[in-house]
Parts: sequence; structure tokens; C-alpha cells
Amino acid sequence: MTSTKDNAIDWDGEKKISLALQGGGAHGAFTWGVLDAILEDKRLDIEAISGCSAGAMNAVVLAEGYLENGRKGAREKLHRFWHSVSDDGTISGSLREVFEQVFSGAAYEDSPLYLFADLLTHYASPYQFNPLDINPLRDHLVKMIDFKKVRSCSHMKLFISATNVETGKIAIFHGEEMTVHHLLASACLPYLFQAVEIGGVPYWDGGYMGNPALYPLFYQASSQDILLVQVNPVERRGVPKTARDIQDRINEITFNGALLREFRAIEFVNRLIDEGKLAEEDYRRSFVHRIDGGKALAKYSAATKLNSSWPFLQELRDLGRDAAKAFLAAHYADLGQRGTLDLRDAFSGGIMQRTVPAMPTRAKKRA
Repeated sequence: MTSTKDNAIDWDGEKKISLALQGGGAHGAFTWGVLDAILEDKRLDIEAISGCSAGAMNAVVLAEGYLENGRKGAREKLHRFWHSVSDDGTISGSLREVFEQVFSGAAYEDSPLYLFADLLTHYASPYQFNPLDINPLRDHLVKMIDFKKVRSCSHMKLFISATNVETGKIAIFHGEEMTVHHLLASACLPYLFQAVEIGGVPYWDGGYMGNPALYPLFYQASSQDILLVQVNPVERRGVPKTARDIQDRINEITFNGALLREFRAIEFVNRLIDEGKLAEEDYRRSFVHRIDGGKALAKYSAATKLNSSWPFLQELRDLGRDAAKAFLAAHYADLGQRGTLDLRDAFSGGIMQRTVPAMPTRAKKRA
């Protein structure tokens, strides 16, 4: 590897890809495992990353670590970050003790304290139960991440999504403007935290409008290959019947909605290129791939997204590493040649599209 003028480290892999990293709280440790395996494998160069919430944190931490010491530095930085989330935590003192009571143990989601906190967020806003806008995550991110280094990073492009509260539109923040506020905005769940204001504009979690956003990778990255690391299950069998399970499933559907719409758009463009209706010199074909943690994580309740115990995070990391190794073994040769995700099946749920009979232009006259 050689250093460039701005101290960035050149990639040395055989193929170039872009990554799209979903958010999902502690389930982002699965994505950590995927990234760790990709960095260890050394055959892929990461040109750009689009991330949301926990996916955005993984992206920023990876970028800083790589700037410091290449692939090894990125792997070490990701390990330190997730370990700190568990051991040091984002809460200290008496608040940390409460946090551990709520989010530790096999049945923490059934603890009285967790149930009380869950009830509170449904009947009071963070402006009521947290009027001082205390967010321990803010201090922890400042402690763990050198945002000045992230802004100077030129070896990969970063795109972090958030949702504009006032307009309902997606906002994409770029690496060169990255601060702790941009990262907090991407992870701002409105029932837990007050909206994050940047330049007078309030933002909520990016997952509502792009989890993650794919379109920046079409326009600002040269690689045709986009590898999605998905941690939110698209499908979850069975009908949720408790109020909490219903709300959790609504959140999963909502946070996958924008992604499925982008799948539909990509499939549409690719199909028109195949049919000769669009010229490839004017429109770029995208090769989409997916490492689907949703299936592996579906056995865990949505409440475990708040479980920060180190054994649990390690368990998810190992699942991610295994999934990445399996993907590389099966599809490395496909990269740069074809997409391996059936986009139509992904956005239609496997249901064949039915042709709607055309409506008559005018009613027939009675005889």
C-alpha cells in the first residue's frame, strides 16, 4: 500500500464495490461482522458506503480506522467501537445501572423496567420525559470517533441518510461535512430522542426515507456493484398480536419501504436496458447483491436491537462473518459481471405481477 498526499491509504483489492449498510441498533453488530470478514479477505476495495443509523456508525468508524492503518486499522477500530458500546457503554454511573437492568439478560424485554420504559415512550414525547435533551450517545461518539479525520478521508465516499422532519424528504450527508450531529441525526428515533437540528433544520432517523439510500451510489460511485447488508427482516412469518409486536412489525415494514421502492426502480431500468429501450451508454446497469442478515436475525425479537451485552454483540458479529464468507465463496466471481439479488422477487415478495385488464375507453351503448 502507498500513501497519498492527504495520508489516505490506497486500496489493493482485485474488485471494487459500494456498500449499503442498514440501521438496526445492536443488530448492526451483524454488519460489523460482515465488514470484518470483507476487510480480512482483502479482495474487495470499498469505493463508497451509504449508511443509516447503526449502518452509518459502522461506515464512519471503518473510514477512520482505514485512514489510520488500512484494513487492519479498520478492523481494530470497528472492534473497539462495538466493545465500547458494550463495556464502556453510552451511559455511565447510575444511568448505566438502569440501562443494564433494562437491556441485559435473556428475558430483558420482559423486565418490568423495560415494559415501563416502553409504555412511557408511547404516552410521552422525549420533549416531556427528557426536556434537557440528554443523549449519552453524543458524548460517546465524540469520544470514540475523530470526526476531523473522517472529514479528511478521501479513499472512500461516505453517504449518511437522515429524514427532514418538516418536509418528510430524505437528506444525504457527505463524508467531508461529517460531524457528530450528522451521525446523531441519522440515528434519531423520534420517540426516544429530540430531533437533531443542523443549520436550523430538524432531522429524524434516516431509516424512514432510506434504510439505506442507494441512489447516491448510482450517481457518485463508479462501481456497478452494490452490496447491501440487510439486518431488518423483510418477511416475518405469523401475525403479531400484542401491541408491542404489532408496533415492532410496523417499524420493520416502514424501515424497509424506501429500500424496496429503490429495488423496483433499479429493476425497471435494468429491464429497459435488457429490452433495448434504454442505451447503456446513457443509463448504467446496476449489479445488486445482498448479504441478508434479516433471516438470521428474524429469530431475535425487535427488542434485542437494544441489547448491548458483549456476548450478544459477539454472537451477531460471528453470524455476520459467516454470512460474508458464504457470500464471497458463492458470488465473488459474479462481482463485476452480474447481480445476484433477484430484485423483482425482493420487492414483490415472490408474488407474480398480475396484468390488470384494461378499462374500456367508453361505455358500450345499449342496444
